[in-house]
Amino acid sequence: MSQQSFINAKQAIGAHTNGTNDSFHSSKRFYDDVNFPKGFKRCGDFTSKEADLLEQHGQAMKNLAEGSQIPCNVDEDQFVQVSQGKLPASTAMELLWIKYCRLAKGKPFYAVVGTIHTPSSAKVEIEFDDIESDASDTDEAE
Repeated sequence: MSQQSFINAKQAIGAHTNGTNDSFHSSKRFYDDVNFPKGFKRCGDFTSKEADLLEQHGQAMKNLAEGSQIPCNVDEDQFVQVSQGKLPASTAMELLWIKYCRLAKGKPFYAVVGTIHTPSSAKVEIEFDDIESDASDTDEAE
């Protein structure tokens, strides 16, 4: 990330936290207990400001991305375009939502056959053959 884009992102985060921009307004706090059971601040993937922004505006961003809320200004309309993959992410809120979506998908699980993306809450079970039965089979063959 270049120095100028970092400064622009920092100013955008400051504008959202100071309340000067009324985009992404939601009266409900956003929590994702399935993918981040300890919360956004304690998971270690988000900064403190990012976690605050997700909690404050995440519900509105989720509704916009799903299409259950209509965009009311240019920022929200651009956010919808980014969430649909029509535009690249450029603002702090768009970059934060892309980061959240990427982390919510879970870390890739590498198997012999290929890569399987599992949610972070899903448990992968691996079945092992009974070792004792294999040992008894080799003893009988001798």
